[in-house]
Amino acid sequence: MIRKKSFLSLLFAGILATGCKDKAEKVQESISEPITFTQEAEAYLVKTSGDTIQHLQLEIADDDYQRETGLMYRNSMEQDQGMLFIFEKEEPRGFYMKNTNIPLDLIFLDSENRIVSISKNAKPKSLETIPSEAPAQYVLEVNAELSDQWNLTVGDSLILNRE
Repeated sequence: MIRKKSFLSLLFAGILATGCKDKAEKVQESISEPITFTQEAEAYLVKTSGDTIQHLQLEIADDDYQRETGLMYRNSMEQDQGMLFIFEKEEPRGFYMKNTNIPLDLIFLDSENRIVSISKNAKPKSLETIPSEAPAQYVLEVNAELSDQWNLTVGDSLILNRE
C-alpha cells in the first residue's frame, strides 16, 4: 500500500510539473505579435537646479499584473519612452529582468518623485534582484545607458503629467 501511494504521489507530481511547463510554453507561444508601446502619460526629468533634462512618453504600471509584467517580451523601446511603476507606498524595492529582452536603467524615486538611486544597464533575462538603495514609491525604466547620457543623479526629479 505504501508503494502504491508513493507511486501515485510521484505520478501526480509529474503531471503537475508537466502541466506547469506546458502552461508557461503556451504563454510564450501566445505572444505572436510584438507588444507595442501605449503612451499613458508624459513626464520631464528635471535637475535639482530646475533645468529640464529630458521629455519622456510613459506607459504606466500601477496594478499587480502590470507591475509583474512590466517590459517583458519587448524587443525594443524608443529613446524618449519608458515605463513608470507606481506603488501605493514608499519602501525598499527589488526588481529583476525575467523575460525582459532589452537592457534597462532602473531609476528609483521616492514619494516626492526625487531620484533616490539608479541601477544602470540591467542585464536582460537575469533573475538577479536589482534593489533600490533607499525606499522608493516609483520606478522608471528606460533604455540602458540613458541615465548616464542624461547625467541623472540622486536628487534629480520627475514631473509627471498623467493623461
